[in-house]
Order: sequence, then C-alpha cells, then structure tokens
Amino acid sequence: EVSFRYTMQTEEYQLTVEGRADGIIHHEGQVIVDEIKGTYRDLSRMKSPRLLHIAQAKCYAYMCCLKEDLKEIRVRLTYCNMESEELRYFYEDYTFQELKEWFDGLIAAYGRWAEDACRWQKKRQASIEGLPFPFPYREGQKELAANVYRTIYHKKKLFLEAPTGVGKTITTLYPAIQAMGKGMGEKLFYLTAKTITRTVAEDTLGLLRERGLCFRSVTLTAKEKICFTGKTDCNPESCPYAKGHYDRINDAVYDLLTSGDNFGREQVEYYAEKHQVCPFEMCLDMSLFADGVICDYNYVFDPRASLKRFFAGDGNAPGNYVFLVDEAHNLVDRASSMYSAHIIKEDFGELRKLTAQYGGRLTRYLSSCNRELLALKKNVPAEGYEVLPSIAGLHLKLLGLHDALDLFLEEHGQIPERKEVLNFYFNLTSFLNIAEIVDENYVMYDEIRPDGRFMVKLYCVKPAANISACLDKGLTTVFFSATILPIRYYMEMLSDCPDDQAIYIRSPFAQENRRILIANDVTTRYTRRNDEQYGNIYSYIESVVSAKKGNYMVFFPSYAMLEHVQAFAGEMERLHHVKVIVQTPYMNEADREEFLNTFETENGVLAFCIMGGIFSEGIDLTGDKLVGAIVVGPGLPQVCTERKLMMDYFDARGGSAGVRGDSDGFRYAYQYPGINKVFQAAGRVIRTETDRGVILLLDERFNSRRYSELFPVEWNDYEICNRKNVAGLLEDFWKDKSKEN
Repeated sequence: EVSFRYTMQTEEYQLTVEGRADGIIHHEGQVIVDEIKGTYRDLSRMKSPRLLHIAQAKCYAYMCCLKEDLKEIRVRLTYCNMESEELRYFYEDYTFQELKEWFDGLIAAYGRWAEDACRWQKKRQASIEGLPFPFPYREGQKELAANVYRTIYHKKKLFLEAPTGVGKTITTLYPAIQAMGKGMGEKLFYLTAKTITRTVAEDTLGLLRERGLCFRSVTLTAKEKICFTGKTDCNPESCPYAKGHYDRINDAVYDLLTSGDNFGREQVEYYAEKHQVCPFEMCLDMSLFADGVICDYNYVFDPRASLKRFFAGDGNAPGNYVFLVDEAHNLVDRASSMYSAHIIKEDFGELRKLTAQYGGRLTRYLSSCNRELLALKKNVPAEGYEVLPSIAGLHLKLLGLHDALDLFLEEHGQIPERKEVLNFYFNLTSFLNIAEIVDENYVMYDEIRPDGRFMVKLYCVKPAANISACLDKGLTTVFFSATILPIRYYMEMLSDCPDDQAIYIRSPFAQENRRILIANDVTTRYTRRNDEQYGNIYSYIESVVSAKKGNYMVFFPSYAMLEHVQAFAGEMERLHHVKVIVQTPYMNEADREEFLNTFETENGVLAFCIMGGIFSEGIDLTGDKLVGAIVVGPGLPQVCTERKLMMDYFDARGGSAGVRGDSDGFRYAYQYPGINKVFQAAGRVIRTETDRGVILLLDERFNSRRYSELFPVEWNDYEICNRKNVAGLLEDFWKDKSKEN
C-alpha cells in the first residue's frame, strides 16, 4: 500500500484528500496505479469496472503524478473473486492534464458543500451563544440541565429519571446544544422509540429556533411510511424515483439544505418530489449535513439498519456525537430483539423447492443445512425447546450456503423467484452476523413453535455490551425517562459500566393534587381469573366514573382481559352517561388520532386500553382531558420460552439490580418490565401544575413489599382501599378539590 495526500487551502477552510493505493507498479518505464477489489461476482460477466472504483483510482493517479512529476500514467483495476481467487484486470491510460482537469472539477463540485458547512457552523455557533432557556425554570429543571451538561463535558453516560411534567425534552436538548456551542460535540442524535416522541423533539427545536437558534435537524422516517410508491421496491426498473436517483440527488439535497433548517418529513417529501428522487434515501443523505438527527433507536443500534455513514467499521476513533436516548425504558426489549436472530427449518425446504429447477450447488447446500436442522429437531425434549451449548456444525454449513446464495444471485439476475431468494438471503446474513458476536450475554436455543415449525435462535438476553459498542462510537450518552426504576436494573441492562452516573429528579407537582389508591380485594393472577374477579374490576371502574364525571383510561394487561371486563360494561354508557371507547389491535395513525381526539372534544369518556401499548406512554392529555387512570394488574409479561430463559439466566448469575440484593431472575424477566408499564400508564394523569386526578391500582400484589418498594418516592402517600370504601375515598378527594377551586 502507498499513501497519498493532497491539501488545498482556501480562505475559509483547508481541504485534505488522502488515501492508500493498493500498489504502485514501475514496469518498463511505465507507472501503474493498482486498485484491488474483492468480489463474489462471476468475473467473466463483468463488462467494465465500476465508475466509483475508477474514480478512486484516478484520485491516486493524479496525486502520484504530482508526487513523481509524471506526464502520463496507467490505472489498473484488479478484481479478485473471493472464492476461486480468479483475477481480472481493466486498464485505462491518462495524461496528467486529463487527470488535473477531472480532479479540479471534483474539488470544485465538493467546494460548495464545504463552503456551506463552514458558513453554517459559524452561524450555528454564534446563535447558540447567549441562547436563553425558553421558560422560567421549574423545580428540578435547572439541576437536570446542569447534570446533562456536566455529563457531556466529562464524556460519560448518565441515567436520568425525571417524572412526567418536568420537561425532559427541553431540559436535555438545551444543555446538549449549549455544549455543542462550546465545541463539545458536532452532531446530536435524539433517539426515540415512538413517532409521537419524535414530534415532541421537533417541536422543542422549533421553540428554540423562535428564540434565535440556527440548528439544522432532520427527522428520519421509515421507508415504509415515506415511500412514494408504497411498494418499497427500490429496483430502478419498477420505481421512477430510484431510476436516475444518483444523477439528481446532489442538487436535491443542496436545494433542501439551503431552504431552511428544519428537514422534517413534509419538507423532505416536497423536495424529493420536486427533484424526483427517493425520499427515504434523501432523508439519510440529509443526516450528513444536519446538526441534529431525530430518529428511531434502530438507526444507531440495529446492526441491520444502523447508519453506516456514521457507525460502520470497528476500531475507528469515536465520532464527535452526542446521544440523547428518550424513553430509555423501551430500549431493553428493543435492543434484545435487535441483537437476536433466528432461522426456521421449513424455510430451507421451501426455498429448495422454489429453486430446484435451477439445480446445482444451491440445492445441495440447502439440503445439507436442512439435514443438520432435522438432527437438532429430533433432540428437542418434551418441553418443546432446548438450550444449545454450540451450533458450530450448523454454523459452518450456513456459511457455505451463504456463499452459494451469493453465486446464485449473481448468476440468476431477474428470475421470478428473486424476491423470495433475497428475503431468505437477508435473514441468513443477519443470523450469521449475529452469530459472530454471540458471547456470554446470549442463550442459544431451538424450539418447536406452536405452528409446528422448527426454529434455532440466538437470543440476546442482556444487550448492554452490544449497546455500549454502538455508543462508544460517539462521545457521550444521556439515557432519560419518566420510569427507569429500579435504576440499577436499567444501568445493568443498557450499559453495565461502573463509571456511569444516575440521578433522580423529584416531581415538581404537589402530591395533594392526585390520589393513589391500591385495591386489596381484587387480583389478576392468571390462576384466579374468573367472572367474579372481572366483575370486581368492573365495580371499581364504576366507582371511579361515578365519583366525578370526566375522562378516564383503564389499562389492561391483555386484550383477553379487556374483553372479559368490557362484557360487564354494557350498561355503562346508559347508566353513567359516559362514552366508552376501546383500543383495538393494529390501529393506524388515523385511528389513533381519532381515539385521542375524543379526549380533546368530549367530557365523560371511558377508554379501555392496553398496558404498554400506544396509549400508555408518550401522550399528553392535560387539565380535564384526563382525570384518572385505572391500572389493572402489575403488567407482567406473558410466560413464554424467552422469559423462562431470561429468568434462568439471571438466577444462575445472581443479578445485582434487585433491591435488598435480591438476585431473583423473576424480577428481571417479569417484575421489572411489568412495573415499568404500570408507572407509564399512571403517568398519563398529572402532566402540569394544575392537573388533578386519581390513580387506582387494581391488584392485591401492589400492597406487598415486593412491589411497593419499587414505587417512586412521590408515591409514599398511597392508600389501601377495598370495594366498600373506595367510593368514599374518591368522593372525599374530589370534594376537597372542589373546595379549593
């Protein structure tokens, strides 16, 4: 390898182009620049080298001419088949003058981007200096902002629990932007789990822009949502936006870049349509030039979807990035899913049948893998699953299959079955990639699923190491949420670094504005669920809506229980003059908006919802829009293979997050995820200083120390109730509130 470096100085910046040519060959008085590329393609089918590879080699050729004072030079593109080691060469001869004109044009084209970046950075930094906090500080906000700033300054990780209503979005974004103004970070990633929290981040940046902030931000929208054709088929033959996309994208991005500083979905769609380019790819390109990127977790953490332009490669110096992770309690399960992978035995047989007509190597490898999976299936015990100490034999055969698929896809370009082959290929690639990072944080198991299909899965029980590997590619991270209790559990699952800091900000709202009641004469235990208990739950709901007319939400652990209790509510609307609305599976955005709009426009609404669902967090119903939440049960996840494996995993290792040193795997697998759903649902009620409302927890288990010791400190005034006295307690609360008014 031979290193080259070219530097150009302008009034505003210094531009450096550098790289390493694979070889410089001096042969019979001629100088040849050799650029080598590995490929699985059939080299005999190659008509010419890729333009990008030629351009790379021409850069080296130009710099070599400068260094050695050459008048002409030869470029050689060497392609090597990674399997057969067959070589193919492509040659081009250039004069120094040809290369100079081409390279100068390249630099000039890049220049407008560099000049814009320099001008914008100065403008942004000047706008941050003296930028005021947009509101008078609430109690706890100044402390919160100071802790975020200090964390960024020291390049650490911070776990921040701040109750609903503190204003976590503004109080994390503002100090992060202030730190950027002092040179601590050049790009901000605001990571969320739900669309609604991305909207809050956009609105907050809009608020700061009104105060004078110049800050370019882009919101990344999923391909399925932003695709103009609705098919997400990126083949140029079938998508007019994909065809010629790269011929038009530079002008499209520059046009949007110079139009303003908020690159949300609407703005991206407008300019993508104007220039006839793919809106999703345009979103990703805009992230290169944005100061802030608002996006889903998967763009940073998911190995299948992460932004390779920022996070590709290992061992590189960390980028100048600040990560703000909103609603961090959601990241545990999301990350576990991102870093897990599985294969299904029956998929191998189906693909073999689908491609049998083409014969050859692929069929043999599919059959070999299928036999290996069949041998594993025969050993599955009566429980239906088995923990695997190793998958070495299977792994080796899958690697061979992957190579066979590479060759098959190269040789069979446009067959009718190509989509199915690609889907299988991508899933296999994901499985093999995850297999490379399997460590002590994983459990490998196989299972006969309820539908009879046989699965082998690499299950990431504890994602902390994988998450840390991603975050180490930036400078600092702040995890924040209204509910990350117990804090040690989330610190262990998301980072597990002894240097991490954690703080808890008390609620700024008066405790007397809400009443927390725990029912001690009702249970949702699975073994005791019956019509009597469903009737008891309904009687509590009836007591709540009878005590004061208003809008209420009832959160159930499952749709099954919701339906059982709903069956008792047939006369609710007639007897108590309330409008009953029910969350249903697979609600689209329009359905959700209609559901929430009912709370905005009507008084006397009773909503039956699912705990941990779309309405149990991230919604903001202030004042009289919501005056009570009834939480049915402790939210324990359903028993399944992976919950059993997680429980066994932490029991065997003696988890450290449990209160009083409890190492019970039940807490990790069931109780902690469940209680978080309870806190989130209860947090819908009090959103501002003037809000008043009731929180009713329906399950006797909430009265046990195992649960009550997990409560936030503000819940120290909870009261125990039963069906006989609950009406009186509610009446007293609302009577006291009416006197105050």
